[in-house]
Amino acid sequence: MPHNDFSDQFPLDPGLIYLNHAAVAPWPRRTAEAVQRFAAENVHQGAFHYPRWMETEAQLREQLRVLLNAPSCDDIALLKSTSEAVSVVAYGLPWQSGDNVVISDQEFPSNRIVWESLRDIEVETRRFDLTAAASPEQALAAAMDERTRLLAISSVQYAGGLRLDLEQLGALCRAHGVLFCIDAIQSLGALPLDVQHCGADFVAAEEMSRMRGYWWAPDGSALLVARVDNSPVNRWHIADPANPERPATEVAYPAAGTPNADVSLLLAGLDGTQVPVEWDRASFEYLVTVNWDHKDPLIVVQSRDQRRMRLLSADPARQAVAGLREDTDPRWLDIVPGVPACTSDGAIVWTADAEGARRLIVASPEELAEGSAKPVTPATLQVREILGTDATTVLFTASQDEPTEIGLWSYGPDGVVLLTPEPGVHTGRQAGGTTVIIRRSLAEDGTRVRAVRAGRPDTPVTSLAEHPSLPTPHPGLFAAGPAGIRTALLLPSWHEPGSGKLPVLLDPYGGPHAQRVLAARGAFLTSQWLADQGFAVVVADGRGTPGRGPEWDRAVWHDLAGPVLDDQTEALHAAAGRHGDLDLSRVAIRGWSFGGFLAALAVLRRPDVFHAAIAGAPVTDWRLYDTHYTERYLGQPGGPDRAGEPGTPGTEGASPYQASSLLADAPGLSRPLLLIHGLADDNVVAAHTLRLSSALLAAGRPHAVLPLSGVTHMTPQEEVAENLLLLQVDFLRRSLGAAPPPAGQAV
Repeated sequence: MPHNDFSDQFPLDPGLIYLNHAAVAPWPRRTAEAVQRFAAENVHQGAFHYPRWMETEAQLREQLRVLLNAPSCDDIALLKSTSEAVSVVAYGLPWQSGDNVVISDQEFPSNRIVWESLRDIEVETRRFDLTAAASPEQALAAAMDERTRLLAISSVQYAGGLRLDLEQLGALCRAHGVLFCIDAIQSLGALPLDVQHCGADFVAAEEMSRMRGYWWAPDGSALLVARVDNSPVNRWHIADPANPERPATEVAYPAAGTPNADVSLLLAGLDGTQVPVEWDRASFEYLVTVNWDHKDPLIVVQSRDQRRMRLLSADPARQAVAGLREDTDPRWLDIVPGVPACTSDGAIVWTADAEGARRLIVASPEELAEGSAKPVTPATLQVREILGTDATTVLFTASQDEPTEIGLWSYGPDGVVLLTPEPGVHTGRQAGGTTVIIRRSLAEDGTRVRAVRAGRPDTPVTSLAEHPSLPTPHPGLFAAGPAGIRTALLLPSWHEPGSGKLPVLLDPYGGPHAQRVLAARGAFLTSQWLADQGFAVVVADGRGTPGRGPEWDRAVWHDLAGPVLDDQTEALHAAAGRHGDLDLSRVAIRGWSFGGFLAALAVLRRPDVFHAAIAGAPVTDWRLYDTHYTERYLGQPGGPDRAGEPGTPGTEGASPYQASSLLADAPGLSRPLLLIHGLADDNVVAAHTLRLSSALLAAGRPHAVLPLSGVTHMTPQEEVAENLLLLQVDFLRRSLGAAPPPAGQAV
C-alpha cells in the first residue's frame, strides 16, 4: 500500500497513534465498508445472494492459498478465531500418554491454554524460555525430546514482538518427526509465510539465501508468486536410528548433476486471476530473487552453470518481460545480497565485477539495457552487500585495503561516502534520513548501535544483552605469505611468552561464503576458549573466502582442495615464524561443514604437517552435495567441460570431483581422525561421514566416529554443543600428547 494511502484507510481521531497488533488495531476503511454493505444486504434481502457469498468465499480461499502457497484451496479452513483453530488441531490428533507439546513462554493465551488443557489426557505442555540459549530457535530445540509430538509457535511473539526463523524450526521438526503448528495472526500479509518451505526450493534457501516465495505489488493490488515443482528432484530418506519406530523422513535433495526443482513465476491478482510470467527457463533455470519496490518488478535469473545472469523487468499490464542486463563470467557469477534495488528516482542498483573488484552500479533502466552503465565505486573498494535505499541514497557495506574490516558506505547526491571511518565490522539501515549504524570491533565486546541524523547529536542505543562469561579474545591479526592470507593467532590468556611450547590447533572454515578472520572480538570467542585449554589457535582465511575480490574468490574453481589446503599450511608456518612458542611437531586442525572437509583433507594429504584432525559434518564426496553450490565450483559431474582438466597435485588427470573427494585418500590415513556427524543432517547428509568411514575401514585405517542422534547440520542443543567441545578438547590432548592448562586457568 502506498504510504499516502494509510491516512485514508485508517482515519483515526487526531492525537491517536496505534501500534499495529492483531485483534486490537483499528479496522481499515475498506473492512468497515465491506461489513456495512454485508449487513445492509442482510437487513433488506436476507440470504438471497447466498450463491454470490459462496463465490466470494471461494475467491478468498484462492487468495489465501496464494498468500500461503498452500498446495490446494481444499487445504484452507475458515474458522472464527485462533482459539477455535488451535482446538481443532489439538483435539484432532491421536495423542498418547506421555507425549508433550513445546511452546514458548511468550505466547498469547489462545496459543497456550488449549495445549495446557491436554493435561487431562496426560499430555505435557512445555513452556520454554526463549532466552535460555544462544538463539530462540536453539532454546526451542533444546526443549524437544523423543516424546515431543508437536511444536506450537507464533511467527511473531505476542509479548515481545520477536520474529522467529520458521524455516529453521520447520527443518528441525521435519528432522525429528515433530508436527509444526504456526500461529501467524501477528504477521500474515506483512511477513512471508510459505507452508511449503517458504516457497523456496532447497537450493534457493540454502545457497541463494532466497527465503521468500512471493512479492507484493507496491499498491497491494497483486502478487508475484514463485511456483515450485519439486517432482523432478530426487528423493532421499533420512532415518533416525535411535528411534526405529519412526519412519524415515523423505527430503527432495538436488545433488550435483541431478535435476533441480522447476521454478516459475505467477502474477496473482486479488480477484483470483493467475498469469504466468515467462522467461527462457530452459537456459536460466534458477530464480535468484525478485524486487517489486516500484512500478515494474525486477527479476534476476541465472543459468544452471552460473556463468550467465540476467536482470529482467516485467510489465504486469502487458504480461511481458524485457531483458535489462546480462552478466557473464567464464567461471561463475556470485549472487550479491541486496540487488537489485531501486532508488526513488527510478535508478536501479546493481553490482559488477570490474578491474579486480566488485563494484556498485546505480543507473537508469535505459543505461543498463544499452550497456552504458558505469560503476560508481572505485576499483579499490570491494562491495559486500547492498543494505537498502533511502530516496536517492544507496546504503552498502564494503572493504577497502583491509578485508578484515567492513565499512558502512553510502552513494547518493554527495557521491561515495564512508560513514564509519573507525576500524571494525559495520552494518546498518537507513530510512527517512536517519541511519542506524551497528559496529563490532576488536576493542569492545558485543555490538555498539547508534542512530545518526544530520544536524543532531548521535543517539546511542543501549544494549542490555548479557555478555558471555568467557575469556576476552585477544587475536593477533596479520597477513601471511606473499598472498597476504589474513590470519589470527590466539594464545592462552595465561600464557607467558617464552615459558614453553604450545601445541597448535588450526580452527578454520576456509571455504566460500564464510569469513572467519574479522576485526571483531566476538568472532573469536570459541577460538579463545580453545586457546585457554592449552593451545595456540590459528584461524586463517585462504583463497576462496569472501572479501578479497573476484580473483581471490575464483582461485578454487575446479579445485576445492589444493588452494585451500596450501593456504592453511602457509598461514601455520607464518604464525610459527612470528611466535616462537608454537610447536610444529604437535599440530591439529578442526572444522565443521566445509571446515570439516578441510580438516579431514589436511591429515589425509599432508600428514607431514597435520598430526590430528576433527572433521565435523564434512563433505567427503562432492557428488552428494547440492547442485547450486557444488556445480558453481566443480561444474556438473561428467559434464562436457571436464575433458583435459588437470587435477590437484598427486591427482594428475583427475576430474574436479575426483580431485576434491576424500574417499580415494582413505588408504593414506596415518594420523588420528575424529569424524562427527548429526544423523538428522539434511544439508550435508550423514552418508558423507559413513562413506569415508567405510573406505577407511576397508583400508584398515583406525579412526573414530561420533554420531549425533537427532542433530541436524549444526548443534543447536546447548548441552550437546557444550559437551561436544569438551570431547573435542579431550581428543586433541590425547592425540597430541598435550597437557591440561595449569590448575585454575581453563574456563
